[in-house]
Amino acid sequence: MSYNQAKNLEPVEFKRLYGVTPATFEQMVKVVAAEKMLAKKSGRPSKLSIEDQVLMTLEY
Repeated sequence: MSYNQAKNLEPVEFKRLYGVTPATFEQMVKVVAAEKMLAKKSGRPSKLSIEDQVLMTLEY
């Protein structure tokens, strides 16, 4: 499921699927985005958005 689909879920459904509340998820995205800004840019750019990357990690 992509972030575009997941953001339309009710908070209870979101937590059931991913194990965190939507507010916690937004904080996680902010932390990852800040780290990506500081990281050295090397390799191929990601095709997934940061939100999708965090969702995929939570699903795993």
